[in-house]
Amino acid sequence: MPVQNAMTADFLRSAYGGESMAHMRYLIWGDVAEKEGMPNIARLFRAIAYAEWAHADNHFRELRDQKGDYTVPAGAVFGIGKTAENLQGAIDGELHEVEQMYPVYLETARFQNEKGAERAFHFALEAEKIHVDLFQKAQDAAMEKKDFEVGPIHICPVCGYTGTDPAPDVCPVCGVKKEMFKIFE
Repeated sequence: MPVQNAMTADFLRSAYGGESMAHMRYLIWGDVAEKEGMPNIARLFRAIAYAEWAHADNHFRELRDQKGDYTVPAGAVFGIGKTAENLQGAIDGELHEVEQMYPVYLETARFQNEKGAERAFHFALEAEKIHVDLFQKAQDAAMEKKDFEVGPIHICPVCGYTGTDPAPDVCPVCGVKKEMFKIFE
C-alpha cells in the first residue's frame, strides 16, 4: 500500500538520505582503516555499509509511489580522520538514529498506520543498536592502536541485522534464513 501521510513520507525520505550517506561514508572510512593496517575494522565498516544499504533500500521501496523531485534533509557526520576518529563519527551517527531519529519515525508511522514504513523503521532501529556496540568495540581496539578481533560478520539483506559468528539460523529481526545472509570474511 502506498504511503498515505506526508509526514511519514518525509521521514522515509530523510531516513533514505541518512542511510545512503552512511553507506558511502562507511565505505570511505573502511578504506582509511585498511590503509592504517586495520583490515578487520575495514571489513566491519564495509559490512555495516551493506546493512545501511539494506535500510536505504527498504525506505526507498516504501516510497515507490512517491514520484518527483524532493529536497531531502538528513543529518550526517562529515570528514575523514584517523580510524579511531572515524569510529567515533560512526558511533555518534548510530546513537542519533537509535536514541532520537528512529524512535520518532517509528512511532509516527505507527500512529499514522503506515505499516510498511513501520516495518522499515523497525528493521533499521534494531540493526543500528547492534552497530553502536560493534563500532564501540572496534574503537576500543583502535584507541590502543590494535585491530578489532572479529570473525565473519553476517548481514541480513532484508533488515540489515548484523551479527558475528556464529550466525543465527534465522534472522532474529525479520526471520530470514541464514543462507540468505551476506558474509563478510
